[in-house]
Amino acid sequence: MSKEKIVEQLKRIADSLERIAPGPQETPDINSGEAFVWQAESNTLRLIPKVNHVDMSMLHGIDRVKDILLDNTLRFAKGLPANNALLWGARGMGKSSLVKAAHALVNRELGNALVLVEIHREDIPSLPVLMQVLQKTKRRCVLFCDDLSFDSDDST
Repeated sequence: MSKEKIVEQLKRIADSLERIAPGPQETPDINSGEAFVWQAESNTLRLIPKVNHVDMSMLHGIDRVKDILLDNTLRFAKGLPANNALLWGARGMGKSSLVKAAHALVNRELGNALVLVEIHREDIPSLPVLMQVLQKTKRRCVLFCDDLSFDSDDST
């Protein structure tokens, strides 16, 4: 087979592969939204156009935790010293609702100062890559991992 025919076949193969392969995924500008989900398999952020959250006033029976988390989140958003937070409890206790409500309240008060980024627990090994992506913004980012378990036989 001649060199020209080989090159022609290789071009046809490359063209066919380009047609069937998905194009590169573009990570949306982190300044364009208030919430994202980390997609570890493609190292991209997926924009969440609307975060479903309840108003902070709807959360009852957790006043002390609510006050502590809200104060800490406000401090973080303002660039003041703040702590990482770990909320624990049984399923359905409102941990995720509290995080989303605090995020919404702080953004209402401070004009979208915070970005909420959810990372799935199975994607935690990709956290260093996510941190590199988040370094590109001046906005403060709250990393949120729902349903984290420290028990080896817990599949929930």
